[in-house]
Amino acid sequence: MVIITHHRRKCIGCNYCVELAQAYWRMSKRDGKSVLLGAEEKKGVHTLRVGEEALEANEAAAKACPVNIIQVKVV
Repeated sequence: MVIITHHRRKCIGCNYCVELAQAYWRMSKRDGKSVLLGAEEKKGVHTLRVGEEALEANEAAAKACPVNIIQVKVV
C-alpha cells in the first residue's frame, strides 16, 4: 500500500503533480491549487491510500514539487 499526503494550504499551484500523475491530481478552478483526488482531509493535511501502481508517478510528483508538500510512503 502507498500513502500519499499533501499539505494543500502551502500549494503554489505549479501544476507539476497534475502533469506527472494525472490519475491522482487535478487543479482546482476555485483557488488554483492542486487537489489529491479521493483524499481525506484532516487538519489541513490530505491523505490518500492507494495500491503500488500509484508509487512511481506520485514519487515523481513529490520530487518535482518546488515547495515539498507531497510525501509518498510505502507501507
